[in-house]
Amino acid sequence: MRATYLKRLIKDTQPTLRPLCIEGPPGGGKTSVVEQCAKELELPIITKHLPTMLVEDFGVPDINTTPMAYKVPGWFPDAADPATPEAGILLFDDRNQADASLQKVLANITQARELHGHKLPRGWRVMSTGNRQSDRAGSNRVLSHLRDRESVLELETHLDDWCAYAMDQGCAPEVVTFLRFRPGLLHDFDPQRDVSPTPRSWLEGVSPLVGVLSPETEYEYFKGTVGEGAAAEFSGFLKIARKLPNPDGILLHPETADVPTDPATCYALAGALAQRSTTNNFSKVITYVSRMAPEFSVLAVSMAVRRDDELTETQAFTQWSIAHQEVLF
Repeated sequence: MRATYLKRLIKDTQPTLRPLCIEGPPGGGKTSVVEQCAKELELPIITKHLPTMLVEDFGVPDINTTPMAYKVPGWFPDAADPATPEAGILLFDDRNQADASLQKVLANITQARELHGHKLPRGWRVMSTGNRQSDRAGSNRVLSHLRDRESVLELETHLDDWCAYAMDQGCAPEVVTFLRFRPGLLHDFDPQRDVSPTPRSWLEGVSPLVGVLSPETEYEYFKGTVGEGAAAEFSGFLKIARKLPNPDGILLHPETADVPTDPATCYALAGALAQRSTTNNFSKVITYVSRMAPEFSVLAVSMAVRRDDELTETQAFTQWSIAHQEVLF
């Protein structure tokens, strides 16, 4: 299920408080999807990395009480604590990598909605994430009684969803336009390789260093972040981007400036023009990109308005959108 639909499902089922587990290959954005939903629902979220926890992290006996009770950790949302919000999300990350003893604790919290007698507030939902055993990423078999107490949903990588999210997060436009050019490299996880490109590695590992590293060292860094093949292609794409005609010069004469035919150059140029788009020059941007193949025109305009939604209020955008209704609607 693509992220857009998964987010909608999570929010639609929130009133039921049905426990959910989001599964998928490493680096696909499972945790990010849940965090986005919590933000949009205006709910607090508590995230715990289950494989690194001990059973004792969920509570220890208090020998000073009679009868003996348990001390529960401060992170657990306790209904008896007046400082605890009435609703929220309790998320256990990478639950499939946790051993059986921790899965048993999670199963009890999921079903009984309590921890050693301390109850969750009525509005809190228990969720978890995990890789599949088929990903060979260190996942264990999930206990049957835990899986039976939740609904398991699979997150699939979708280019449009990731690009929209990445641009909202300030991702370097060169990364977005490159992956539009080579979509197969967005998520090409292979457990046989030491390093593979994933949505997370592009956004968190590659994007912050674009334009920061020297051209002489960037390939080696990218190779250690997304793998040799993806790094070689992306480094080559950056070389093309650096040799582009000056976008500012193009916007001086958008009706007559040369339009490249090479697809990689067109992708790079569309991203560069989108990055420079303002309400003052957007009509010139649209004049030029309308002379490009339709896919590059749509790419440039969609990236531009995603970066600055005020561009949608311009007359140029209105006229362009009318001419591209078959794409937009």
